[in-house]
Amino acid sequence: MNTELVKISVTDGEQKYIKAADYLKGGQVVGMPTETVYGLAGNAYSPDAVKRIFEAKGRPQDNPLIVHISEFSQLYELVSEVPDKAKKLADEFWPGPLTMILPKSDKVPLCVTAGLDTVAVRCPSHPVARRLIEISGMPLAAPSANLSGKPSPTKAEHVFEDLNGRIPMIIDGGECDEGVESTVITLATPVPKLLRPGNVTLSQLKSVLGDVQVDNAVLNPLKADEKVSSPGMKYKHYSPEAEIILVRGSYESFKNYVNGFSGENIYAMVFDNEGEGLSVLSIKYGKEDYKNLAHSLFDSLRELDKKGAQKCFVRYPDENNDDNLAVLNRLLRAAGFKVIDV
Repeated sequence: MNTELVKISVTDGEQKYIKAADYLKGGQVVGMPTETVYGLAGNAYSPDAVKRIFEAKGRPQDNPLIVHISEFSQLYELVSEVPDKAKKLADEFWPGPLTMILPKSDKVPLCVTAGLDTVAVRCPSHPVARRLIEISGMPLAAPSANLSGKPSPTKAEHVFEDLNGRIPMIIDGGECDEGVESTVITLATPVPKLLRPGNVTLSQLKSVLGDVQVDNAVLNPLKADEKVSSPGMKYKHYSPEAEIILVRGSYESFKNYVNGFSGENIYAMVFDNEGEGLSVLSIKYGKEDYKNLAHSLFDSLRELDKKGAQKCFVRYPDENNDDNLAVLNRLLRAAGFKVIDV
């Protein structure tokens, strides 16, 4: 299969979208930009299209997909009820990087939800994604458009690197603004629960809903018998080829620890104002504030593969700041929860 890379901007007319929409109507899958990361989109009502998503990614089928819509009103056909809490969250954060989990309607195939009786839904803010949903005339199931387990793609070139020859088209809508996947909250529990942190932060969710619990799997591995209830909960995820090791402590302690290692394939991933005095090569992944780190994280992890890194020591972000949950969650899974205290 030849994979076509097509640039589409927010000012382009409907004609530019027709070919992508035709692929979707025919049960094919398309790489599309969102404000978070690039998604691999297919008709959420078509089991054949959903099967192609899993096949293209090499994704385990026990990992549920997020359904993307362009207007709040479309939520009503996907879920069996829309509680007031969902309306309040949508008023505040949609369109935007927030996914809500609700009891699903009969229209949603079980292959989308990994057999669960709930469905994850969001309304992206990226104008190209929303226009594609509108023109194709269907909600789009769309996990991140990468090979399963790899760092998520924040540029069209990342999608091409992973999925060239596996899908017919990738829409290049430029670099993603957010850089990490959407926040996922379930409203199908007595108390709303944060399942995956993102750039809608825990404090923002609490400001709308009041009490919000944080699932144990946000910062810890899933238990052996625990079922995946949200994308991004797998033990090992978001990982480059290099072995990732998180190092928790001051920069001086980090430097002293890392300098005990040497080799051309060993790297350190540090904050923007760091890197001096290291015995190994370094990659910077942003200033030590959550939005900056989130924006750069996956691009930096992919850079390790381009450089042929075999091992990388990564500066551990401030875990006392709830706003860092999104970056910390991704790094812990990229490292398979390997953390060194220094």
